[in-house]
Parts: sequence; structure tokens; C-alpha cells
Amino acid sequence: MRTFVHTSRSSRVVFGSGTVGRLREEVERLGCSRVLLLSSRPLASTTTRVREALGDLVVAEFGGAAMHTPVEVTERALDVLTHASADAIVAVGGGSTTGLSKALALRTDLPQVIVPTTYAGSEVTPVLGETRDGRKVTQSSPAILPETVVYDVDLTLALPLPLTVTSGVNALAHAVEALYSADANPVTDRQALDAISGIARALPRLAADPADPEARTGLLHAAWLAGTCLATVGMGLHHKLCHTLGGSFGLPHAETHTVVLAHAMAYNARAVPEVMRRVADALGVPDAPSGVYDLIVSLGGPTSLCELGLAESDLARAAELAAAKPYPNPRELTTEGIGELLAGAWQGRRPQGPLSTEAKLARLTEEVVGSFAQAPDPRVRTLMADLVRHLHAFVAANDVTDAEWQYAIDFLTRTGQICGPTRQEFVLLSDTLGVSSAVDLLTNSRTPDTTPSAVLGPFYVEGPPETASGSDISGGLHGTPLWVDVRVTDSDGEPVKDAVVDVWQSNEDGFYDVQLPDLEGPVLRARLRSDGQGRVTFWSILPSHYPIPADGPVGQMLDAVGRHPYRAPHLHFMFDAPGHRRLVTQLFVAGGAYLDSDTVFGVKDELVVDFTPGSGPAPDGRPVDGPWCRLDYTFRLAPQAG
Repeated sequence: MRTFVHTSRSSRVVFGSGTVGRLREEVERLGCSRVLLLSSRPLASTTTRVREALGDLVVAEFGGAAMHTPVEVTERALDVLTHASADAIVAVGGGSTTGLSKALALRTDLPQVIVPTTYAGSEVTPVLGETRDGRKVTQSSPAILPETVVYDVDLTLALPLPLTVTSGVNALAHAVEALYSADANPVTDRQALDAISGIARALPRLAADPADPEARTGLLHAAWLAGTCLATVGMGLHHKLCHTLGGSFGLPHAETHTVVLAHAMAYNARAVPEVMRRVADALGVPDAPSGVYDLIVSLGGPTSLCELGLAESDLARAAELAAAKPYPNPRELTTEGIGELLAGAWQGRRPQGPLSTEAKLARLTEEVVGSFAQAPDPRVRTLMADLVRHLHAFVAANDVTDAEWQYAIDFLTRTGQICGPTRQEFVLLSDTLGVSSAVDLLTNSRTPDTTPSAVLGPFYVEGPPETASGSDISGGLHGTPLWVDVRVTDSDGEPVKDAVVDVWQSNEDGFYDVQLPDLEGPVLRARLRSDGQGRVTFWSILPSHYPIPADGPVGQMLDAVGRHPYRAPHLHFMFDAPGHRRLVTQLFVAGGAYLDSDTVFGVKDELVVDFTPGSGPAPDGRPVDGPWCRLDYTFRLAPQAG
């Protein structure tokens, strides 16, 4: 059992479309009437909407919020707040205005209402990072946590794609680090994984259509979840590095998060392989660090600290600052290790964490699938790729051992070795695993108004003897005589003339002629042709239930899983006629044994028919001693496709 402590710190959250219209109500709900409105210069139109929603509650504005919350900016804003006698703070924008609002609240204890326009997530945290004398210092306090957050998806629709990407990856960083935080717990784990998968779904959609409202909603919701994680558990190396690079070297906040995240993940991957596997699963990639990097590249986001303006000569100092003060992190922090991390991030190298077994298997699978890329037949390419993916997934899901796989190879080898002109063990294997019936079911589903098909089975022999209609195909074998009178029609019920009809069946002991070497020539199998009325008649004997051959690998498999080898009694038919699709089917004896447990899963309700006991003279005048049966049935053939 996992023991944990979860501390919930909650702001009031209003989420939706057009929710900025509720701002005045939310401020008054806090008992306030004099608002200092915080914003930044690029948000003029959005600020206007917020100002209009607040109306005469706004008594002062400050539009100079800056990245990393410099204390000198906070002091200027504090002068404006004090002079206006404001009793509440409303901040509209991203992390900069939110940070300024928090800094003011910490100094004045005034209530805050935050209106985010990016995906920073800091609006739901009690954390504040302030920069003084070139160093960024982070602190946490209940007084920092905003009272209310108003998420209005409409305010994010015009957010430029580059900022959408970097802000979204900033939120992704909160969720990733929450999973390996020393304070991680099942509640934040679930929130973090939902946030990661939500961000991974939304960002590519927004790259294709930045104004997609559904994707904007999903990303804003995921950012809220990620911010909630940030509010609840401590962060690690990634956030420390970003604060160092931003506060001490002036790098842009969200862009720095975007560049550093994959490299920080790769640094920690050896210490938390299970976390990285869960992140990879949430992202839908085989390897988490490289998967994050590849996502950023695909979105056109920044990938190197060099392009953000960090000098290579600053890397050593940045590593020293990041390692100077200990803080929780899954892997031991060393100046050398962080230096290597920063060097990779400065160059923009694609990071690669230590591959898990799952990641290695995924890579192997894609390599094999890729080997089919040049197959000239696209259908072959698709089938082979899908077969490999399913086989590899089976091996992985069941953790197949070398011994088990060697046994499987031996099983298939023995299956092939026992095959011959009169025995098709591979067909039996396909039949008993239900694969033949699955293929048949899909084929028949394309022609629902015609006679259902059924599996071919292993005992069909090409070129059965031509036999005249009305003949006896039993070869004198003992059994209950059976008169078969069937009609062959098209899908409209019109007779099909000259259809080639192959029939075959077992004897009353359940054996086919190919299983009885002492028989002379084929028996209980024939090829007939329909007459002008589509009619075919012949004499045979009543088929019996029977066991499939159980002395080979398939029989051993059935025995190992506790299954019987029996088939329900049936007659096989195959129809070929110009202009019509071939029909392979079976008719089952109503009331026969094993109808509900046919070992090849071949029984279909529509094909279970009455083999009616006969009485009186035979239909063709043949003298019959003792009981006999008759089968009357109409087969409907589907037209040839195309």
C-alpha cells in the first residue's frame, strides 16, 4: 500500500467561454469595490474587455508587469496600489502579471482575481518567484495563492502559436516534475498524467488550427491541472534550472522551460524509469525525454539555449548556481552533471534517456515495420506492418520467455511437418483458434442478404469426381440414406443454371474418405451442376458429428486447454457460377451434437436446418429399406463484386 499525504490548496475557479463577463460579480463576491487592474502592453484589446467587464470598480491600472517579477517593478506597482486605495487586485495575462499580483498580495494581503491568457498555471499556486540583484528567489505562502481564477477560453483564441507552444510546454513541465516529486501522491499523479495527455493532444491540433476552440479548451483545462500539481507538490531540477537561467541570465521564462524540459527529464530518467514510462505512455511515445523534444520540434518551438541568447561562456556559472543549494530531486545533483545537461540544451541536441525495455521494443517494432516501406503492394505493406505490431504487442503483454517462444516455433514446425495432401494441420490450427471463422464472418458480412458462408475446413480436395444429378455419392458406405434436393438462386431468387456444386462430408463414424486409406477412390464427395431450374439432387448418408484429427500439434493444444475436438454434424457445399461470388458453406443437422460448442466455431444459426425423416417412396422412386432422411434447401448466391 502506498502511504501518502495530500494537502489541497484551492482557489475558486470559474471556467468556460465568455466567463470574463462574470468578473464584476466575482470581485463583489469578495466584498471588494476598488480594483487595481494589472496587465502588460501586448494585451491591450484583452485588457479593454476586462476593464469593460469590471466597469467603475477599476480605480487604477498598472501595465508594466515584467518577466521573473523584478522587485523594482513590484515597488512601482505598489505605489500605484497604495495611492489608489485599492482593495482588490485583478490581473489579466500570463505568468508575468500573475507573478506581480502575487507579489503585491504578499505585501498587502489583498484578495486577487486572476484572468489567465496563457497556460502558465501559476495562477492556482501559492508560489512566487521574485528577482532581486540578478537572482531569482522562490517562496511559498498561503497569502500568495489567488482567491479566484477566471478561465475564459475566448481570451486564448488569438494567442500566437509560438507563445501557445512555449506556454503549453511550461505547463507540461509542471506535470512531469510533479510525478517524480518527493511529495508525489496518487491524487497529483492522476492530475499530472491527465494534464500530460491533454497537452500532447491539444498542441498538435493548435499547430494545425490555432483558433480551434475545442483544442484551446482542452489545453487550458490541462494547464489548470498542471498548475494544481505545481501548487501541491514540490518541483525539482527542471524548475530550479529555469529559475536560475531566467533570474540570473534574463532568459525568457516559457521559452526556457521549453528548451530545458527534455534535457532535465533525460538527466533524471535513470533514477525514475517508471515515471518516465508513465510519461511516455501519456504522450503516446516510446521514450519520454526524446518524445518531448520531438513534440517541440514538430510544433516549431525553441530547442536550444543558444537561440534564446545564453552565451556559451555562461554555462559553467549557470551550472554552479543551479547546484549551489541542495533541493529535492530524484537524481543526485552535481555541477558536472548539470553542466553536461546545459551543454546539450545549449546546443539543442536531441536528448535520449536510458531506454526502458518497452521503449526498446517499440523502437524495434517500428524498425521492422519500416523495413516494409518499399513493398510495391500497399496491401502487403499494411498487412505485414499490422501483423508485426500485433505479434510484438503479444510478446510484450505476456512477457514471453525464450523457452516459450522456442516451444511455439517447435509447435509451428511440427504443424507444418504433419501437413500433406490428405491432412492440413495449419487449416485445423486456424479453424480451432477461430481465425477461419473470423475471416469468414467478415467476408459474409459484406453480403447479408445471401446464404451465409462457413469455413472451408481441412478436408476439401481439389477436383472431386464429376457426378450426375440424382446420383448416389455414398459409395455404398453404411449409414442412414439421405436425399438432398437443393436449389441454387441469385440474390433475387432467380434460378442459377450450370452452377458448379462441390459437396463433401464425413461417414457415419465421423471420418472423411481421405482419412480412410483402405477406401478405393473418393466417396462422400462429388462435383455436380445445377439444371435449368437451379436444382441439384443426390443421395448420400446422414452426416455424423466427429472429432478433428487429435493426434498432432492441434490436438495437443486442445488437450492442453481442456477443449474437446468435436465438430457438429454437417454437409459441406461450394458453389461457383459465372457472375456470382463463390460461396463456401455448411448445413448443420438440427438437433445434432456439439452445435453449441463446435470446436472450429463454425456453426451459424441460419445454417442449422432440418434433415427431415422421410416416409413413403423415395422422391426419385428408389427403393429404400428402413428409415431415410431428406434435406431441402435453397442457396442464394451473391453477385460478383464490380
